Amino acid sequence: MRNLTRLAATSLFAAAFAIPAAAEDGVTATEIVLGSHTALSGPVSAWGVGSTEGTRMRFEEANEKGIHGRKIKFVVEDNQYQVPRAVQAANKLINNDKIFLMLGALGTPMNNAVLGDQLAKGVPNLFPFTAARSMAEPFHKLKFAQFSTYYDQVRSSVKQFAEKEGKKKICAMYQDTDFGHEIRDAVKDQVKALKLELASEASYGPTDTDFVAPISKLKSAGCDLVVMGSIIRDSIQSIGTAKKLGWSDVVFVGTAASYDPIVAAAPGGIMEGFYSGTGMPYAYSDTSSDAIKAWAAKYKAKTGQDPNSAAQYGYVGADIVVKALEATGQDLTRAKFLAALEAIKDYKPMFPGPTLSYGADKHQGSTATFLAKVEGGRWKVVAENLLY
Repeated sequence: MRNLTRLAATSLFAAAFAIPAAAEDGVTATEIVLGSHTALSGPVSAWGVGSTEGTRMRFEEANEKGIHGRKIKFVVEDNQYQVPRAVQAANKLINNDKIFLMLGALGTPMNNAVLGDQLAKGVPNLFPFTAARSMAEPFHKLKFAQFSTYYDQVRSSVKQFAEKEGKKKICAMYQDTDFGHEIRDAVKDQVKALKLELASEASYGPTDTDFVAPISKLKSAGCDLVVMGSIIRDSIQSIGTAKKLGWSDVVFVGTAASYDPIVAAAPGGIMEGFYSGTGMPYAYSDTSSDAIKAWAAKYKAKTGQDPNSAAQYGYVGADIVVKALEATGQDLTRAKFLAALEAIKDYKPMFPGPTLSYGADKHQGSTATFLAKVEGGRWKVVAENLLY
């Protein structure tokens, strides 16, 4: 009897150690759950919808054959470009959906509000739809960015206009948000580096629709270069206001946030001459390679819309995720996936732009800026691989 008791205890002890460890959040034998909170409605829904559709398109391609026996489930919540909704959406994705990672979350204030708790719970933040420095700096093992930051883009653009075109009365106009403040700070830092002074600055609310006051202020200051911390609607309305006020002897330049074909093609040619710095040039399908033409046709057949910049960014981000998942192998954990992501070197997107490389201490794929100008209702790249 004593031997039987000892045998039973030994069997229970061995069985306890035979039980596998709890599975990684978001990973089952057949599925990988990824999540995003983005603007499917609201003032920047063009970015949220485009990025989501571009991302889904790549994941659907991957799911046709699967990744080591698994398929990707992509759960997307609408944050409407509002911080409280972003916090609510992220909580659902992390705590209820148990996502493996966050991909393509949109908005600087929204990401900043969520990141603290998200990273504390070990959920990686990949390729957010904001080029804020906080998405890559300070370095964190769970934060990865694709392209140059707004800060990179602003400083490179200001340097280009000051040194190549002699602009000296440099001003800033920006949303009074985390996003806008980053543009303002970059302008101030680059002006100081050039041994100039900021001629003037003006801010406005993210939901404002009347820009007469800030434009009038900057016009009175005699600015010859205005750096815009604006997105889509406010870019178009601001430039439209400047033209109505007869202000023509000035250059306006934005960032990747305003670099969208919707902006370039605004009715009446209102955006002609507007510039934006960006990390990846937009590829118009009618002047692109056969591969991009086929991709754009497939996107339009799926969505009924032509792909915008966000759709291209989303597809590239999803492609990198797929490559890292494939490289990780069957035994999928966050630690192994992040190691596979860090091992990606000289990744070349299908679209024009820089190669992306990562490493154990490098989680921003590229810092290069491309400067584009609106000509004939389309973006035309006028300077490449700018640095400051």
